[in-house]
Amino acid sequence: MAEGRAVVEAVDRAQVASVVFFTTRFQKEPEEWIEEQAATAGWFTARAQWLGAVFTGDSPFAHSPWRREKGALWDVGPHALSLLLPVLGDVRQVAAAVHGPADTVHLVLDHATGASSTVTLSLTAPPAAAGADLELRGETGTAVLPRSSEGAVPALARAADALLAAARTGRRHPCDAGFGLRVTEILATAEARLAGRTTE
Repeated sequence: MAEGRAVVEAVDRAQVASVVFFTTRFQKEPEEWIEEQAATAGWFTARAQWLGAVFTGDSPFAHSPWRREKGALWDVGPHALSLLLPVLGDVRQVAAAVHGPADTVHLVLDHATGASSTVTLSLTAPPAAAGADLELRGETGTAVLPRSSEGAVPALARAADALLAAARTGRRHPCDAGFGLRVTEILATAEARLAGRTTE
């Protein structure tokens, strides 16, 4: 995490804009959905599942050494958190972190709004079980993350536009370097719990 803090300090010192690219956060329909849910009060709980099958078939990530080393926690974990935090608030505590099959991990998170969430992450799910979804439940009922009509390339272009806008206006983007650092801190806490260590 020292490297992440150094990045944030360098950004602040230079007074430059920053944007961390979380793919789904910059896809049109999910981005609009996140803004709508963040403006809705009374969320009680959330369930997020990011299940991949990247080491099978013709996946372009099948021979990725760092994914094999770090697993789903560090590959798809940031994407799940990038959607949960804007709606449920910061994570006050990683209440539980346990291993599942292969690289699968299960997290229970306590959020600043008083809501809780469960997160299941895997890169080694059976291909027929792969997919990502997020469901919120609260006072207004249930809300489910919509599928995006576009892939990663348009999302990357939108992230670049967001960086340019932040540089032009001087307003920090919600996915700035500080947000990226916070996501890293939460994942590091989860990793420590998985290893039987306590950091909170």
